[in-house]
Amino acid sequence: MQVMTWTPERVDMLQQLFDEGLPTSEIGRRMGLTKNTIIGRLHRNGMSRRETGPKFVPQRNFFEFSGPGCLWPHGHPDDTEFHFCGARPAPGKPYCAAHAALAYVRPKEEKKAA
Repeated sequence: MQVMTWTPERVDMLQQLFDEGLPTSEIGRRMGLTKNTIIGRLHRNGMSRRETGPKFVPQRNFFEFSGPGCLWPHGHPDDTEFHFCGARPAPGKPYCAAHAALAYVRPKEEKKAA
């Protein structure tokens, strides 16, 4: 087992790479250490975590069925054109009547053996 010592030079290098905005996996690769070793040292040195980007904030509660609009999605959530139908929902359903007909399909009845 190899024991690694955090010399002042190595801590300075860690700080410099972290300040450059490199991901912890890349810092580890450049320093010959694992990502978890780098994360642990950053934590012990009190270095703050970087924000990875904007978090997705839903515009409404998806489980609130009495809301003002149909929750049938159009497009992929990552697309800029993504939206919900928005039509008046059917009573007690999260979807309008047209989309509820697509979402709630009754199972076919089994044919009785003769």
